[in-house]
Amino acid sequence: MTMPNETRPLRVLHLTDPHLMANASGQLLGVNTRDSFSAVIDEVLKSHGQPDLVLATGDLAQDGSEEAYRVFGQRLNVFQCETAWSPGNHDDAGTLRQVAEEFGANHRRILMGGWQFILLDSSVPGKVHGELLQSELAFLEQVLSEYPEMPALVSLHHHPVDIGCAWLENIGLKNRKAFWQVIERFPQVKVVLWGHIHQEQNIVRDGVRLLSTPSTCIQFTTGSSDFSVEPLAPGYRWFEFDADGSFTTRVHRALDFSFELDQSSSGY
Repeated sequence: MTMPNETRPLRVLHLTDPHLMANASGQLLGVNTRDSFSAVIDEVLKSHGQPDLVLATGDLAQDGSEEAYRVFGQRLNVFQCETAWSPGNHDDAGTLRQVAEEFGANHRRILMGGWQFILLDSSVPGKVHGELLQSELAFLEQVLSEYPEMPALVSLHHHPVDIGCAWLENIGLKNRKAFWQVIERFPQVKVVLWGHIHQEQNIVRDGVRLLSTPSTCIQFTTGSSDFSVEPLAPGYRWFEFDADGSFTTRVHRALDFSFELDQSSSGY
């Protein structure tokens, strides 16, 4: 793996929920998801340059098509670094893994810059909510046990805490208690990171930063009781990690991207 220069922090890009489609003109609530994704990539390159690692946490495709995953991988080729993909509820997990392997993006654990990055699969075939199989929880426990002194980031697609949106509450991670029982045993976990909710969250729980990242397409209204979208620009999250366990992070948006959002929809 390409390692960063030791004189600077490790730079990690988090992308989530692009909802790409086989059809190049495919839209989600009036937004062409390929165009919005490209606008985000262009903004990353303009504002930050090259990352050292890209984490992509689900709903990479809206239609689960092989073509959508290939488009995703091809667009990420502008980044000269490792990428790692995990599935969400809209993905076909098997197809995603097949294409991810072709792009060298099927990593589930990455050691880089003095940190351990762990990607979990919280997708449940045919369901919108998330759940971590016992095998996923065992994997999490195993890899955290192997490097007890190394700061860790754990990522998944579904939110493992209440984020104050009533309509999203029942489609988050169902077995969150079991997840937290593992996390709480390993104080080296500094960050839990997810997508799915198409909005930014920044919460602290027992010293762990809980972070979500906006979608690279449409955004759900923060704090809404029912399904609602708001005309915020597509976004991403940028991290800079130091080997001592400290880090900085911020959400950025492709503010130059023009779109007309259909705010009358009752779902997506």
